[in-house]
Amino acid sequence: MIKKFKIFGAVIAFALSATSCLDKYPDNAILAGDAITSLETANQAVIGIYSKFKSSSLYSGALTLLPDIQTDFVYAVQGYSNTYGDIWRWNDIHGTNNAILAVYGSLYDVIGSCNFFFQETEILEQKIQHDDDMLDQLNSLKAEVYFARALAYSELIKLFCKAYESDEEAEKELGVVLVDKYKSNEIMRRSSLKASYDFVLSDLANANELFGDSFEGQNYLYNAKYFTTGTINALYARLYLYMKKWNKAVEYSSKVIDSNMYKLSSTTDMYTSNYSYYNYMWTNDSSTEIIWRVAFETTSYGGALGRIFLNYDFTSYRPDYVPAEWVINLYENGDMRINSFFRNITTGYSHGLNWPLLIKYMGNDSFLANNILHVNMPKVFRLSEQYLIRAEANAELGKYSEAGKDITALRKARYNSYGTATGITATNWFDIISNERVKELYMEGFRLNDLKRWHKGFTRKAQQHTVAGGNTLKVPADDARFVWPIPQHELESPNADIEPNESNK
Repeated sequence: MIKKFKIFGAVIAFALSATSCLDKYPDNAILAGDAITSLETANQAVIGIYSKFKSSSLYSGALTLLPDIQTDFVYAVQGYSNTYGDIWRWNDIHGTNNAILAVYGSLYDVIGSCNFFFQETEILEQKIQHDDDMLDQLNSLKAEVYFARALAYSELIKLFCKAYESDEEAEKELGVVLVDKYKSNEIMRRSSLKASYDFVLSDLANANELFGDSFEGQNYLYNAKYFTTGTINALYARLYLYMKKWNKAVEYSSKVIDSNMYKLSSTTDMYTSNYSYYNYMWTNDSSTEIIWRVAFETTSYGGALGRIFLNYDFTSYRPDYVPAEWVINLYENGDMRINSFFRNITTGYSHGLNWPLLIKYMGNDSFLANNILHVNMPKVFRLSEQYLIRAEANAELGKYSEAGKDITALRKARYNSYGTATGITATNWFDIISNERVKELYMEGFRLNDLKRWHKGFTRKAQQHTVAGGNTLKVPADDARFVWPIPQHELESPNADIEPNESNK
């Protein structure tokens, strides 16, 4: 049955997700507390899990924005609304911070729904054990849930744990509270960092087995609204990069890149008379390089990623945050990303600041047509990240020529004209690849963790009409607040014995 499923699994996942799952969620999602007694209710439970990723505390809001706002990427503008201001200023990164609490709680909410699914489908699995077709369909749903739980835990580890240095060191470092049951009377304790990563890798292995471990027989996985073989391999690659398992990071990023299921979006090839393929990815949330996006509809969507960068009220722009000048200066002549990400606009503030505002999340055209501003579908996995992962891992392995090929491939898709090769050496590789991550992944939620795993601090240099204090901040590499504090209410829970992070103290 498993051999048969490896071919069939992705097909049934597509059928469920493209029709009943994503076209109708969350209205058709199973209600909390209802039993899962059939494939239909199991499918509805999975719909509910996908819908949880739409939360404005997750990828369409705080989970994406806060890790970059906390760093050297943006500046608060004089007169701003103070949204996320405590994080930007580094003066309230504590266990009672509401935004941090919301991220933590929303990720564990996803995990709780996944655990509920596994608990409730045990009896269903026994009930249909002699029907291979029904088991195949259930296994496809289980694969999606294993991946959802792995993804949620991976984000918790990224934000609330120290960087992974080695297996030996990770055994000694604090990880996250691992919960694999919907209801448990066990005392909640943090596992080691290594055990936490191992748990995520185990969930990915389960998802991989159920989906099938190759792309063979699958077509058109790009632009997916559902989890696929592509998302599994993409998360594997990301995790192994964070774990400094360079060969594994190369292996899994190569599976994604070499699958030919995805293609980098060109900034010069035109999709319409108005938009290049790359422009279209940001204006319409559709691209051959999107591995997984959180699906929105104009009648059902999450947060508005672009609001704090624009705050457009149909009359003027009053951004809370503007891009750092050093970021804008990184883009070389001919790099077309700058046109998709930034636009010089005079703000509506009394000081009249004119600056390149972030328009990357100005809004999906379909939403703008309905007067819904600043809403884009979060693109959680993109092919370009896989090129960056492979380039960095190869550079760490001393394979500079291979790293250069990946940076060249990415730049050829992003520049209006680019040469034949990128010269990467032992002395320049880090600057080239780390800067490329900034230019490609700006405000997509990677910067805080990148600085943490690279052991790099940062300094903000004052920009015009920005908020004093925060605009001259200097943060050393060993600052405890690179690791977010565990929510205070979790530490004080009567059923918990959870060790705090240094940032809690």
